[in-house]
Amino acid sequence: MTKKNPQGEVWIFAEQHEGKLNDVALELCGKARELADALGVKVGAVLPGYNVSGLAQTLVAHGVDRVYLVDDPNLRNFTSSPYAHVMDTLIEKYAPQIVLYGATPTGRDFGPRVASATRSGLTADCTELQIGDVVDSKTQTEYKNLLYQIRPAFGGNIVATIVNPEQWPQMATVREGVFSKNEPDASRTGEIVEEKVEFEPGMLCVEVLERFVEAKTVDLKGARIVVTGGAGVGSKENFQLIRELADALGGAVGASRAAVNCGYIGAEHLVGQTGVTVRPALYVAVGVSGAIQHIAGMQDSAKIIAINSDPDAPIFSIAHYGIVGDLNVIVPWFIKAIHDRPVE
Repeated sequence: MTKKNPQGEVWIFAEQHEGKLNDVALELCGKARELADALGVKVGAVLPGYNVSGLAQTLVAHGVDRVYLVDDPNLRNFTSSPYAHVMDTLIEKYAPQIVLYGATPTGRDFGPRVASATRSGLTADCTELQIGDVVDSKTQTEYKNLLYQIRPAFGGNIVATIVNPEQWPQMATVREGVFSKNEPDASRTGEIVEEKVEFEPGMLCVEVLERFVEAKTVDLKGARIVVTGGAGVGSKENFQLIRELADALGGAVGASRAAVNCGYIGAEHLVGQTGVTVRPALYVAVGVSGAIQHIAGMQDSAKIIAINSDPDAPIFSIAHYGIVGDLNVIVPWFIKAIHDRPVE
């Protein structure tokens, strides 16, 4: 177990692929900056890869104070063992108090490996992170400045706050889009620490021969307008109305978990706790009941319009504008009104 260091830095894993930083790494920079400022410590970023030194200044511009650069040909492509070994080694050397990963396939793969090797706790899929104090109800021991790792639990029916008072570093994975990405500040300066990590032959037993990357078919996170259909749409054929409304508005098509489970649309359109978190200028929810898992992924939208035949649907509790009625009547009317509006 890594030693407990109350003055340790707040770290992020700077996930990158083929020399491009993952968006969640930049989103974590801002949150790490907030946590570090509350603790009075620095923000560090671990950047493993090959020929990736040019990414260090991008991390600094987004709020990082110190970039731990491990540039090695063995890290050209992500494989679990060498990447986990890099993180294990640096954690042992520098003893950060918090380490954050994106809840991506990469982060979910090697984050638990690091937690196991360092005998630390790790909370998955956090939706909020805060600094606070905890008193042990049994021993009355008070722990100061712990990381509150907040995430939905029991199918989203409760929100759990998890703390690690003894096993450090405190680790968490965070879903992409949960935190906003701060605007970069090109005037910021930071320190780049070049590290050399030795690998045993057994750690390099997996070789990536070729990578196949499937292009995104929908960019929900980047869309300014999102039109989402729920189970109330009624059928896969009826979902065409959602697509037509999104096209008329120039927006992206989203879906609730219930709509995806019913087979109305693919999972790449999923908005919510188990999908994408969005913050568009306009969010239109059509036939979406408003389960807490869905609301967690869209409640920060600037304007929310809800269309539902059930006046008691939970989605109306967060909607700025609510329309009670048959979507088969209301949505075509919306589409016609948009097409018929005068062109300026």
